[in-house]
Amino acid sequence: MSKHAITRVRHEPRRRLLTVQEVERITPGMARITLGGDLAGFNSASYDDHVKVFFPLPGDTKPTLPDPAPEGATNGAARSPGRDYTPRRFDAGRSELVIDFALHDAGPATTWASQAAPGQQLAVGGPRGSFVVPDDFDWYLFIGDETALPAIGRRLEELREGTRAIVVAAVTGLEEQQTFTSRAKIETVWVHRPLSRAEDPAPLLDAVRALKLPQSGDGYCWAAGESQTAKLLRQHLVAERGFDKAWVKAAGYWKRGAVAIHETHND
Repeated sequence: MSKHAITRVRHEPRRRLLTVQEVERITPGMARITLGGDLAGFNSASYDDHVKVFFPLPGDTKPTLPDPAPEGATNGAARSPGRDYTPRRFDAGRSELVIDFALHDAGPATTWASQAAPGQQLAVGGPRGSFVVPDDFDWYLFIGDETALPAIGRRLEELREGTRAIVVAAVTGLEEQQTFTSRAKIETVWVHRPLSRAEDPAPLLDAVRALKLPQSGDGYCWAAGESQTAKLLRQHLVAERGFDKAWVKAAGYWKRGAVAIHETHND
C-alpha cells in the first residue's frame, strides 16, 4: 500500500436490537452508554463511522422498525426515530458497543439518553461503510464541537505512539472538557462558548487561525460539527493554510432545523 492511501470499505447493512448494559455520565452533558446483544459480525473500521440509532416511541419498550413495502412505502406502522452516532468503541470479544450521546438539544435522542438505564433497548443499523485513513501521517489536526468528541476521542486512542495530535474543541465550559487517552503526543485547545453560539463558526475558526501548525512533515486534518462551520474550516485549511484537499475531511453532523443530517464537504 502506498503512503497515505485512504480507502473506503463497504459493510453489509443490518439492523440489530441491543440492550443497555451500563450508563456513565463522563461530563454533565455527555452520556456514555454501553450496549450488548446482537453484535455478531458488527464491524467499524474507522473512527468517524456512523451508525443509525433507533429509539423507542413514547410508551414503547423497544424500537419499532417496520419493513418497507415493495414500492418503498412503509407497512403503516409508526417508525421509531433514528439519529446518526459514532461507534465510540467496539469490543468484539465482550460483544459490547459503546456510544457517547451529547445531551444538548431537545429531541428523541437526548430524551432517551437522559433517562437510559440498564435493561432498556434500542436498535442500531450500520455502519454502511468506513473511510479509512492510515496512521502514517506525521501529525494530525482534529477540530469539532461536542458532537465530534466521540470520534476524536476514538481516533486519539488508536494513533501510534509518538505521533503528534492537535485538538481544537468547542464546549460550553470547563465542566465539559474531556481527558483523552492516547499514545500520541496531544496538544488540546479548548474553546468555551455557550450553546446559544453553537452555530456561530467564529469561536472555532478564530482558534484554528491562531494555531501554529507544524512546518514539516505531512499532516491530516479532520473537522466535524455544525455543517456550515465544518465547511468554513475546510475552506480555511485548504485555501489559507495550503492543505492538500485529499488530506482534509470535513463533515456536518448537525444543522439547526434539520433532522438526522450527515453532510460531507469536499470543496
